[in-house]
Amino acid sequence: MSLKAQISEGMKNAMRAKDSVRLGAIRLLLSAIKQREVDERIELSDADVIGVIEKMLKQRRHSIVAYESANRTDLADIEKFEVTVLQTYLPQQLNEAEISALLEKVVTETGASATKDMSKVMAAIKPLVVGVADMGKISGLIKARLS
Repeated sequence: MSLKAQISEGMKNAMRAKDSVRLGAIRLLLSAIKQREVDERIELSDADVIGVIEKMLKQRRHSIVAYESANRTDLADIEKFEVTVLQTYLPQQLNEAEISALLEKVVTETGASATKDMSKVMAAIKPLVVGVADMGKISGLIKARLS
């Protein structure tokens, strides 16, 4: 079953359970997917859907920080719940050890030795971790490793 079909099934389950908060989050996701399909006039693959989910997660995380700095915990809690709903549709995330091993392998393969080589490492590692690791976290680890 495709990821888009799984999300649609999740929406149906939320409707049956009368879980309006979860239903709202899933509808936002389906809306973003449909908008991208209409804009680009394509049918999104699972990798493209994962990209949409990651973009939405990034937006939610920025909103959480903004709401918490403004002492709006009620709005931050809504965003946090949406993050948990969105994360259920992502593949299993890599753990720290797997990320470190992959990073070491890519650094060795690219011959990177200084911070100036960071873009080379990012370009090589991105296709390997898209959807299974946070790129912001990866970027920090690469920077720390090459410093």
